[in-house]
Amino acid sequence: MERDLAGYRRTPPAPNWPHGAALAVQVVLNVEEGGERSPLYGDAEAESFLSETVGAEPWQGQRNPNMESMYEYGSRVGFWRLHRILTQAEVPVTVFAVARALAQQPEAVSAMREAGWEIASHGLRWIDYRDMPRDEERQHMHEAIRLHTELTGSRPLGWYTGRVSQNTLSLSLSLSLSLSLSLSLVMEEGGFAYTADSYADELPYWVRDGQRRQLVVPYTLDANDMRFATPQGFNEGTQFFTYLRDSFDQMYEEGLAGRPAILSVGLHSRLAGRPGRARALARFLSHVRRHERVWLATRLDIARHWAKGAGPGH
Repeated sequence: MERDLAGYRRTPPAPNWPHGAALAVQVVLNVEEGGERSPLYGDAEAESFLSETVGAEPWQGQRNPNMESMYEYGSRVGFWRLHRILTQAEVPVTVFAVARALAQQPEAVSAMREAGWEIASHGLRWIDYRDMPRDEERQHMHEAIRLHTELTGSRPLGWYTGRVSQNTLSLSLSLSLSLSLSLSLVMEEGGFAYTADSYADELPYWVRDGQRRQLVVPYTLDANDMRFATPQGFNEGTQFFTYLRDSFDQMYEEGLAGRPAILSVGLHSRLAGRPGRARALARFLSHVRRHERVWLATRLDIARHWAKGAGPGH
């Protein structure tokens, strides 16, 4: 698949958000705890990615109790803190849910469903898919859909692979090629309203492969709490709040001036669920709520709106 460096150029399409909204705000909660690498699950090494230990090395052939406990914090404490904050603020949420993680958190699944959150698929495992053979990745996708459907009562309509490599969290050649493989498999499966495996835009866009087409609702790695777990990232809650607030203010002004878009915010239970970071999130949501003409939506809401004719290529 060829790259598209032009996008919508100087004149992005008018998304015509509901009620004349100047900005769509979309909150994602990644649920990965229980799907990460561990010899316990048959992996060759322990998890080392996106934790309080920035730059951790994977333990070969051994479980890492410290890493496991940091992930467990996400499911035991962080998820529930974020659930309280998000439901009290009446914010629609899209969950990027790893199927094996959902299987180990049934009460969390019940809470998501009770809150009316969209539960999208984040794959079968929270592992690096960069070098996985196509047939094996296809099998993982189909098993993720099957297990997700069994656990939640309905198949996922959104897909996000996300984890390509610890070393390719930018649009490098290897990432572009892997995203093309993931996108190809999504299009082949044919049942997804959208994929989020792109960081290329602030509006949805369609991609085509012959007679097939797929809607992409881009995600974010900047307005994302993962930067608490990366070098030169956020190191305290005020930085997180300031970055989210400034992103919102800039895009809200642009929306009022006639260029509405989507502000995506990415969260992880084990990261943003820590108290100092959760407080920053709550401050940001209060800031958002003080503004009119803001559409708080799930990614599925946005995909369905776009597919009805809001954007080009429908």
